[in-house]
Amino acid sequence: MELFSFYNVENLFLPDPKPRHKLDPTISGLRNWDERRYQNKLFKVSHVFELMKEENGELPFMIGLSEVSGRKVLEDLVKMEPFNSEYGIVHYNSMDERKVDVAMIYNKNKVEVIDSEPITFFFEIKDKNTEYYDTTRDVLYSKVKYKGEVINVFIAHLPSQREKDVNKPKRTFILDEIRKRILNIANKENEHIILCGDFNENPDDENLVKILYDDSHIKVLENPFQQLFSTRNYSTFHYKSGLLFDQIILSKSFFNDDRVLAFQNAGIFNSEKISSRDREFAGRPFRTYVGTRYLGGYSDHFPVFVKFKLK
Repeated sequence: MELFSFYNVENLFLPDPKPRHKLDPTISGLRNWDERRYQNKLFKVSHVFELMKEENGELPFMIGLSEVSGRKVLEDLVKMEPFNSEYGIVHYNSMDERKVDVAMIYNKNKVEVIDSEPITFFFEIKDKNTEYYDTTRDVLYSKVKYKGEVINVFIAHLPSQREKDVNKPKRTFILDEIRKRILNIANKENEHIILCGDFNENPDDENLVKILYDDSHIKVLENPFQQLFSTRNYSTFHYKSGLLFDQIILSKSFFNDDRVLAFQNAGIFNSEKISSRDREFAGRPFRTYVGTRYLGGYSDHFPVFVKFKLK
């Protein structure tokens, strides 16, 4: 059995330097984000995967992450239990205005990274003046080898649904571009594809249904999180609404029992130990911050995972 996981870790930043003046803006945008809170956050994120290992008997062999700021936080994370410096890092600094990126960590004893690149997007350019570029987080692409089979991994954290969903055209554009790349691989190669991330859309939204099919309306990808969403399983919440923005979408090749890795099941890792301590918010993630108020929790998202059978 192998696990693949994706986790939006909620603002994993290095500690802020002490401000000269109380009201100076911070790099992280967080209130009182100091060394102690940073170390607690690293412990919390690593503890999630310790719990996942306890429950499944295995650590995920690959983990997609979002809301990490820079490579150093990843280097600090993989030194900790349960990773113990046995996990490699794939990361590029994006041009996101908040300086948060997506990344992948992977078991170096199991996975060989053949190639990787950031897929960068620019929007709203006026008069070819770079001051008017609107940037967002990159989509991270990695081509890896596992037991002789090639897996193409795309990790995304798409623009949010703020301000009456002003970003929907951006999400549509990004997913259309990723779809083209996926179809190129699916049509040419006998290779696996994993598309995962925080899509800021639910599995039944138009963009995430469209990406499953080619231009002839033949299905090339499967989204096991559609079934979870239909049975009211959620990875994050907004006010009273349960959302399943965090998903792992797989190529049809994973549903072939002749392959080394075959799909077994998908899930949301919503252990009580990483859930809210407040009765009013029972069953929701135990967050690090609510607004400016520090709670000291794990993240405002639960991790999601896919379990594979090994041939």
